[in-house]
Amino acid sequence: MIYCGIDWAERTHDVALVDDTGELLAKRHITDDAAGYTLLLDLLAEYGDTEETPIPVAIETSRGLLVAVLRTGKRQVFAINPMAAARYRDRHSVSRKKSDPGDALVLANVLRTDMHVHRPLPNDSDLGRAIAVLARAQQDATWNRQQISNQLRSLLREYYPAALDAFATWTNGLCRPEARELLKAAPTPARAGRLTRSQFQATLKRAGRKRGIEAEADRLREVFRADWAHQPPLIEDALGKQMLALLIQLDAACTAADDLAGAVEEAFPQHPDAEVLLSFPGLGIQLGARILAEIGDDHTRFTDARGLKAYAGSSPITRASGKKSSITRRWVKNDRLNHAGYLWAFSALRASVGANAHYRRRRAAGDWHAAAQRNLFNRMLGQLYHCLQQHKLFDEETAYPVEMAAAA
Repeated sequence: MIYCGIDWAERTHDVALVDDTGELLAKRHITDDAAGYTLLLDLLAEYGDTEETPIPVAIETSRGLLVAVLRTGKRQVFAINPMAAARYRDRHSVSRKKSDPGDALVLANVLRTDMHVHRPLPNDSDLGRAIAVLARAQQDATWNRQQISNQLRSLLREYYPAALDAFATWTNGLCRPEARELLKAAPTPARAGRLTRSQFQATLKRAGRKRGIEAEADRLREVFRADWAHQPPLIEDALGKQMLALLIQLDAACTAADDLAGAVEEAFPQHPDAEVLLSFPGLGIQLGARILAEIGDDHTRFTDARGLKAYAGSSPITRASGKKSSITRRWVKNDRLNHAGYLWAFSALRASVGANAHYRRRRAAGDWHAAAQRNLFNRMLGQLYHCLQQHKLFDEETAYPVEMAAAA
């Protein structure tokens, strides 16, 4: 059997082919373009690569055009963690030398010796991978929006506390269109104090507000005309210009997050697994799309629910040495899935009586909030794995028989 290792780089790649005995059969240096991909496929075909019996490939990334080309057909592509590849490199050399052709040879030998302990890239559908792209991009945009919002809040605390007090009662605070329009109209406390009632109403209307405009305008007018401490005029104007520059970034981040959320809402319901995911309490379109993006739609990816739980970082890990033993949470995990799982478990507390009872029972047993949330997420992942394998919708009484009986 032939094994292929590719040391990936931005512009060029090094390729190595080895046989069962570890003998180097061929090595090539290819470019990251269509000509280089053709050269790679021709090299694989020269050494017996066919559509029915493709040569497995090890590479240190799971993304990019090169990986997309290699994943055509039935070929197994293994994304080897760079840290793991570094440990394998030490098995062959103690001098700590490193080269790109040598790394390609190490990756090929990883498959030759330990292919059974590494997981190939899942065989997800094109729709599943498209949803993954949109869901991850929307998640990144949401995080970016929150980061810029925190920066803006920190800046306003330095010279404009009236704005923070005025927006405190609004959900999403500075990210709301009304807040951003008001800051554009009045970037400094001095200018906000000079706004009239009609100007406040016009600003709220421009932001898209439909109800309670007059009462809200009166409230804002009173807040901004109250007695507040001020920076010197020149410094206040300079801080106002800095705030406007930051506000432009926040506007772009909010627009990007909203546009990507709309794209997810359009694509996710078309997936066959969407009905199962949305049947679970606490999962909406956005959160369900994030869960699907990380676990994929290849139902053979995880052999059992324990593998999925370990991948998500919800199951505990035991460390034992001699007479010492400890049980802790996992640090190596899919961070995106773990983050989505925390939000899912938190939302399920109000959407499911059984989930809430399970959380309360864990808290009564001595778990802290985060540990109880993680335990609930771990249990719901097992339920999700079963429902996806059987393509069944979530059933509250089947999922939480003990908790439902106690609640009744």
